Amino acid sequence: MKKESLKANDLRYKNLIIAVSILIPVVVAILFRIRLEGVQSFTFLPPIYAAINGYTAVILIIALWAIKNRRITLHEQLMKTAIGLSLSFLVMYVAYHLTSDPTPFGGEGWVKTTYYFILISHIILSVVIIPLVLISYVRAISQQFTSHRKIAKITFPIWLYITITGVIIYLMISPYYS
Repeated sequence: MKKESLKANDLRYKNLIIAVSILIPVVVAILFRIRLEGVQSFTFLPPIYAAINGYTAVILIIALWAIKNRRITLHEQLMKTAIGLSLSFLVMYVAYHLTSDPTPFGGEGWVKTTYYFILISHIILSVVIIPLVLISYVRAISQQFTSHRKIAKITFPIWLYITITGVIIYLMISPYYS
């Protein structure tokens, strides 16, 4: 009976993960095209959400250390914090872009090429990471630790790359904010 219950839960989580993994990028893409008229631009947000990316990177590294040192409760708390920070980033990112025009990158030559390479890989992996984080989390809370470890080995470096490149992108484009 327990095995049947677990399979039903897995299916429910699978459908939710698929829905959320599609819904978030679609909604962000739609909202990215909308500007709220008559609302003052939230120009103060980019350094805040860049810092959140930096904090998330540090938390992910500490969480990896925690699990390798069998500090399971600490690892669990840190991972929940990392997810919460990523959600906070997403809300602030959308709020900024709802109230502000896009900032064109003003660099030239190899700097511009580097910026766009980092930006494009960051954006693509930001979409890819959504189901990976959700699957990792569900497997952990479902106590499927063997399969959790397998997916976490893929999720961790991608998530870390996204958080670090988020900071780099901010540092590269911040001189061009108006």
